[in-house]
Amino acid sequence: MSDSHSAQAKQYWKENIRTVLLLLSVWFTASFILGILLVDELNTIRFFGFKLGFWVAQQGAIYVFVALIFIYVSAMNKLDHKYQVDEDQDDYVPDEDYYHIEESKAE
Repeated sequence: MSDSHSAQAKQYWKENIRTVLLLLSVWFTASFILGILLVDELNTIRFFGFKLGFWVAQQGAIYVFVALIFIYVSAMNKLDHKYQVDEDQDDYVPDEDYYHIEESKAE
């Protein structure tokens, strides 16, 4: 994908944005909807001795956020591999070749 305007690059970014928007919607649901808007309704349910709304706002959302990080990494690795832009495809260049420094002859 050397040309950023190629059809493959456009498809890659379309899938990338779709993945990000999906994960952001889960984040929004866990933090704002469940943790703020529906907290009173969730508080009628007990979870490990705590009101569920309180637990979701204080602990559950954090678990969701951490899970989203791992899901994002996994999804992006699969997407990168699908479009052959993953780091595994990078050409390895030894340091000696990359940092080729000619020794100057002292006279």
